[in-house]
Amino acid sequence: MINLRSFEVPTVVKHAPGAITFLADEVKALGCKRPMLVTDQGLVKAGLVEQATDVLKAANLDYVLFDSVVANPPIKLVDDAAKTFKQEGCDGLIGLGGGSPMDAAKAIGVVAVHGGSILDFEWADPQPIVKRIPPLVCVPTTAGTGSEVTLWAVITDPARKIKYNAGGTGLIAPHVALIDPLLTLGLPAHITAGTGIDAMTHAIECYTCAYAQPWPDAVALWAIETLAKWLPIAYAQGQNEEARYNVSMAAMLGGMSYGTESAGAVHAMSQTAGGVYDLPHGELTAALLAPVMEFNYLGEPVKYARMAQALGEDTWGMGVFDAAQLAAIAVTRLTETLGIPTLREMGIPEKDIPMLAQLAFDDPQTVGNPRDIDVAGYEKIYRSCFGK
Repeated sequence: MINLRSFEVPTVVKHAPGAITFLADEVKALGCKRPMLVTDQGLVKAGLVEQATDVLKAANLDYVLFDSVVANPPIKLVDDAAKTFKQEGCDGLIGLGGGSPMDAAKAIGVVAVHGGSILDFEWADPQPIVKRIPPLVCVPTTAGTGSEVTLWAVITDPARKIKYNAGGTGLIAPHVALIDPLLTLGLPAHITAGTGIDAMTHAIECYTCAYAQPWPDAVALWAIETLAKWLPIAYAQGQNEEARYNVSMAAMLGGMSYGTESAGAVHAMSQTAGGVYDLPHGELTAALLAPVMEFNYLGEPVKYARMAQALGEDTWGMGVFDAAQLAAIAVTRLTETLGIPTLREMGIPEKDIPMLAQLAFDDPQTVGNPRDIDVAGYEKIYRSCFGK
């Protein structure tokens, strides 16, 4: 039986310091006359939304502002925004922000063209996405999720306390990613750290997962190497434009390496725990990455050894397994340098480990993990996060 593999790269990527000034040009080039600008109140207060709307106004481009996105956007928010999209006669979308506004914009597009609810498009029980979403330009203001190029939108179902993926097809991908690293200059250090390690997690999991392929491998490895070099600088020097540019590009390529398949245990754990406790995805992912790597390196020792080199470690003369373990040690050191909070510091109770382990095992991301893992394996990783 032939196992036919595929990957999709449907998004046009345009990038430069000051790229936000081309927003209206990109929207018009897609044929949009009345886009919905999807963002959040934090970016309104930070003045980043005004930067975008000033460009739209200068180009005499009409728009509808939807600035009510919250972290981990829930089903109702998406469905309500899609109704507004239709009622206001919108014909395109702009996703401005971190992963939540960009994911919300994609999800709004799905409901706008298909009807129903975004709950109907849960990947675990999919109703096929058969229509392309309205023209969408994504403008990231963090360097982390890579949502500006991915085929996924992560949505929260508060009733079940879970986060799920909608997508897996180029029909939901943004049409254009407009990457302006200057928009990330004002990020607080802890957000730079959490989102940056989230980007590294995408690259590391996709480079080593069961569905890895040569082209995604290449961009993932570049992202790992670039983040190892530039993320600590962006964290320490928030106004360093060169560091911000390189981290932004690495985050985009980390997202691009994700493809259409599952990642692995880190995302299975962070996505499920994030649904239960409504915690920031980046920080959760960052706290879990090194412990999962310590568990997983036996499954892909050659790739882990190559990652150790990309992370800046000297593996000369080392055996493959020792070199592979060095990758996990390097990431542990990096997360400590960046001040990533522990699960205990985030408020996750140790008594919930059995429940969290079962949720992670049941998550669709588990199937991509490079090492066989069961509920006991997830419990082992969780306990290591609590020093047990």
